[in-house]
Amino acid sequence: MTEIEYALNTFYLLVCAALVMWMAAGFTMLEAGLVRARNTVEILTKNVALYAIACLMYFLIGYQLMYPGEGVNAFWPGIGFGVSAEHALADVTAEGSEIAFSSLADFMFQVVFVATAMSIVSGAVAERMKLWAFLVFAVVMTGVIYPWQGYWSWGGGLLSDLGYSDYAGGGIVHMAGAAAALAGVLLLGPRAGKYTPDGRPRAIPGANLPLATLGMFILWMGWFGFNGGSELAVAGIGSANAVAKVFVNTNLAAAAGLVAALLLARFLFGKADLTMALNGALAGLVSITAGPSTPDPGLAVLIGAAGGLLVVVSILGLDRIRIDDPVGAISVHGVCGILGLLVVPLSNDEASLVGQLAGIGLIGGFVFVTSLAVWAALKATIGIRVHPDDERAGLDFAECGMEAYPDFAHGGD
Repeated sequence: MTEIEYALNTFYLLVCAALVMWMAAGFTMLEAGLVRARNTVEILTKNVALYAIACLMYFLIGYQLMYPGEGVNAFWPGIGFGVSAEHALADVTAEGSEIAFSSLADFMFQVVFVATAMSIVSGAVAERMKLWAFLVFAVVMTGVIYPWQGYWSWGGGLLSDLGYSDYAGGGIVHMAGAAAALAGVLLLGPRAGKYTPDGRPRAIPGANLPLATLGMFILWMGWFGFNGGSELAVAGIGSANAVAKVFVNTNLAAAAGLVAALLLARFLFGKADLTMALNGALAGLVSITAGPSTPDPGLAVLIGAAGGLLVVVSILGLDRIRIDDPVGAISVHGVCGILGLLVVPLSNDEASLVGQLAGIGLIGGFVFVTSLAVWAALKATIGIRVHPDDERAGLDFAECGMEAYPDFAHGGD
């Protein structure tokens, strides 16, 4: 390992971290576009605050919890505080070549993944959750729950010996975020007016579909850092080729997911449903995340298309059983995260179906149960749902004291 290779790997991780950080903007714009105008400022506040909380909590406790060096046992990582001084970290690529990079670059790359997991929760509980209850949960999720389960696989814990393979976090990040979101949604209940007295879902259109579309494209771009950076190196022919393959597979899966969702929506509704198309692209991205480095591009297209079809079915199915998810986050990140984990063994001989099922059960179960406990504690103390009057009027004034579109709402001066 030469100094130039070390420098290139470190720089590559930092650039990819910046791309993943930009996904926070994508989540923010997507959610702001898919909620009603009167809840926009609250959504924006949640997203900027959760990103800052995630950075601080992962710095203070999460990183050492997830990467303790040597855990107490395969389940319990022990505990540590702060980020250690800068030094070189060594690793091995999938091709077996040794790589090295700065420990601080590794922290920077990891911390933006934590914020991604928490952003998934934001959209699912939108338009009826108390802002401060959400932010308290963000402290626990980013500081303890996420890094604890992350230790089991990426940190060398119990899943690392069971044949569980998750290249960029289809389960560790996306399914985990969706499990936390599902726990919150179940305790929170649906938005007022979402369902008729006989249980049929009502459509609640978002206020700004151009903004939601922009958010999807930002997420698509940021995903190149999310998946591509997970190779952890770019110096050397093997690593460079692997990164190029990951980029191509990521892009193709997103494209296939969008087209598949658009076609299925056209078949079911007779119209081109933009929101289903947006979620189809994200579903394709999530579906390829657990294993973007091993499929050939043709298989990546099939995986992305499967995700795009599945997300439409899942969104409609969850609506049918009165699980109200305003942005489709549970379907995109949870259901398609599971799909992505299950298809990894199709192209990766080192992954086993048993190991993937173990990861789904352990990560999903742990995050769901611990999140449910935290949400329940918050519900019993400070409460998690806003007052019905505030929900009807909108959370912007109730929680933040301002509007996102005052001129539009009141006709200007």
